[in-house]
Amino acid sequence: MHPPLTPHRHPMCLEIIEEFQKFYLDHPFGKFFGDCTELKVKLDRCFRRGIDTQYAYIKGQNSEQLPKHQKSLLP
Repeated sequence: MHPPLTPHRHPMCLEIIEEFQKFYLDHPFGKFFGDCTELKVKLDRCFRRGIDTQYAYIKGQNSEQLPKHQKSLLP
């Protein structure tokens, strides 16, 4: 199972999403027999890179704000 394949939620994976959706249209029964496994693996890797990028961005923001919060906690 994969998350919704909307382009605005996954701009980094747009080409793979389009290829995946095109495969589903061209081969409606192929998804039941594992014909799209390679595309699914590419899609999963791309989603994972997107999650890792978001995590790194949030972690960077938190590390910048941490000293401010630590100073406010000290008496």
